[in-house]
Amino acid sequence: MENKLEKQLTSRHITMLALGGAIGAGLFKGAGEAIGIAGPAVMIAFLLGGIILFIVMKGLGRLVLHQEQHNSGLSGLIEPLLGGRAAHFTDWVYWSLWMINIIAEAVAAGSFLQLWFPHTPVWLFVLLIALLTTMINLYSVRLFAETEYWLAFAKISVIILLILFGGYLVIQQFFETGPQAFAQLTANGGFAPHGLKGLMNAMLVVIYSYGGSELIAITVSETADPKKAIPKAIKGVMGRIVSFYLLPLFLLMVIYPWQTLAHTSVSPFVMVFQKMHIPFATDIVNFVIVLALFSSINSGVYASSRTLYFRLKDRTDGPAQALTKLNGHRVPQRAVLFCTGTLYIGVVFSYFLGNDLFNYLVGSLSYSVLLIWLLISFAAWRLAQQQGQKLQLAIGSLAILALLIILCGIFATNNLVVTLVTAGLYGVILLSYRTAPLLKQA
Repeated sequence: MENKLEKQLTSRHITMLALGGAIGAGLFKGAGEAIGIAGPAVMIAFLLGGIILFIVMKGLGRLVLHQEQHNSGLSGLIEPLLGGRAAHFTDWVYWSLWMINIIAEAVAAGSFLQLWFPHTPVWLFVLLIALLTTMINLYSVRLFAETEYWLAFAKISVIILLILFGGYLVIQQFFETGPQAFAQLTANGGFAPHGLKGLMNAMLVVIYSYGGSELIAITVSETADPKKAIPKAIKGVMGRIVSFYLLPLFLLMVIYPWQTLAHTSVSPFVMVFQKMHIPFATDIVNFVIVLALFSSINSGVYASSRTLYFRLKDRTDGPAQALTKLNGHRVPQRAVLFCTGTLYIGVVFSYFLGNDLFNYLVGSLSYSVLLIWLLISFAAWRLAQQQGQKLQLAIGSLAILALLIILCGIFATNNLVVTLVTAGLYGVILLSYRTAPLLKQA
């Protein structure tokens, strides 16, 4: 059997993967935290982050169009423009990003499930999640894509409901009080109560929230006509992603004082649903949060297993050959099993570190998301330079500068231990390029 992945993904799947990748549990659960960091000015942070995301993803689309053979994931886009070391670094950082993410999300999902089953240990939920994601990813890429499609559909449906309910409440408020209905946006310390520092700190949350959109680059080897499907998906979803963040945040901060949203113990979505007298509002939103977390874990297993496959498929050593072997459904089954095995390691760490584990992992993830975006942006900038596209060069330069400024902000605010451990991981990845086994000769 030829050791190649099967092209089963369509434009419909790619579009929902892009939407689902950028809209995670952070919006449903973490909106209050983001509002607390910057106040109403958090909308500016999400708008600026959305513009950066748009530039990064447009650059990614140009890289896909430029690539001649679509069989190598992110490294296949990076290597022709930035070299083999950058491609090696990109793949392993991206792989480690998803490995860390699925542990963080699985522990979080277990804690939310405990709201319904308080006497069930988290490790049992993580075990069930690991088994379910393993089965979905082992069967076929089509099953994975269909699962993600409907999970994304569920998340988007709840967001649209919030926009409709929130819009109704704002209109009702406007008819009762007139322009005073929007006073919450500038009251209680003003539009930007924490100034520029609050806006910068909020950007860290924004980049983390938007992270995952670049996952669609991993699908190039399993997409029918990727040069048409992927740029079409990128073009079609960018506006929707930003809207699904900005509109809910705007409506929430018109209806409630931003301090109320920042210090609530429940999701702001629950508050709106309760205000509309929707029965079981807490359970509905909790269910959607669990779905969003499961979607992220499912995508993480897919992205990490394919990245591992792309990185090792041309290596000659035995372990690499074993991990890249495909099953009857043309899925790298051992790579999938290896990546889902990380969930069990997460259970052990969560036993010793408890709730602090999530905070440590998220701190490391922020660096990795930014580095991947920077590498994509550098590659797109290099492509624009080669093609003599001055406008794209200027836009790309601004995006790179913005990302570097945000990276400095993360460095200034992140836990020093997390920063040092993450830097150590990156150092190991860079050094491993020299000691990598030789590739098979073509």
